[in-house]
Amino acid sequence: MKAVISFLIKAILFIILPFIFLVRGSVYIHEKYEFLPFISLLGGILVTSLLLLIYFFVFYGLIFKKVGSGSTLKKVGVAVFLIVGGYCIHGLFFISSKNVKSPGLKKEIVDLHPILRIAVSTIIILDKDLIITDASRVPEDYRKMGLRTKNSSLHYKQKDGYAYALDLRTNSRGEIRNFFLKSYFKLMGFRTLRHGGTGDHLHISLKCHYRPGAI
Repeated sequence: MKAVISFLIKAILFIILPFIFLVRGSVYIHEKYEFLPFISLLGGILVTSLLLLIYFFVFYGLIFKKVGSGSTLKKVGVAVFLIVGGYCIHGLFFISSKNVKSPGLKKEIVDLHPILRIAVSTIIILDKDLIITDASRVPEDYRKMGLRTKNSSLHYKQKDGYAYALDLRTNSRGEIRNFFLKSYFKLMGFRTLRHGGTGDHLHISLKCHYRPGAI
């Protein structure tokens, strides 16, 4: 039984590791080097592509008992990069209507920081019932919700044109699911806050270099 459990854990880690490299790697590059949004994401794509390339040649060596040629390395490297890049393009610009609170909100997704979009689209693969309740805002939105207008918020578009925060629904979901959802974002390097306001929800934000102390 222990051997089976160990094998399953290793298999799961093997499968999810590229996604971790993509999201966590992009967040790390963003925080460490303060690159432009798509440059940081590109860094995550390159790191993930390298990992998948290692995967390929490990399996290639186990099956054929030899190391692939330089030509094979280039072809596989390009193919892997295109696959990871294609995954990101899909995650950046497509989200199902069932994962957003309203049709209007779906249009706001493109206003979110690219790394935040990739992080959300990735967790949706496992949590298909996840609902985004809020993304980018303007000061007037707080008044419409009956809340005090904030002078600064990571829901507002920052100097680079992107909002650095979104809210996820926690109502009508088990606390275990909410715990794992919050843990995922924390492990990936995002800031999380469970609070009320217009209803119980999980606030997720990416560190913003324009407002480093904001959440």
